[in-house]
Amino acid sequence: MNSIEAMRNVRKDQRQLFIGARSHMQEDKRFVLITVRDAGVGLKQEQISRLFESFYTTKADGMGMGLAISRSIVEGHGGRLWAKPSSGQGAIFQFTLPAET
Repeated sequence: MNSIEAMRNVRKDQRQLFIGARSHMQEDKRFVLITVRDAGVGLKQEQISRLFESFYTTKADGMGMGLAISRSIVEGHGGRLWAKPSSGQGAIFQFTLPAET
């Protein structure tokens, strides 16, 4: 939903949303790596360090809880969640989850 909302003010013919999954090895453990990349308004470097804080939001009508809750859930299952600016327009959010328990 965050990606879709970030593209509201982008021309319809420029909106792109990519969701992918692939196998990922880290420290000799197998994970699934999920990537969500959009062509939205993007992220500023100073926002990235705070994105996952409770009550921090970049939206006029946001509560600032969604990403904090998402990170908590992912980490609770042994994974990791992070964000980075896209090399072009938009943002990239990725998370890993263990492929085997």
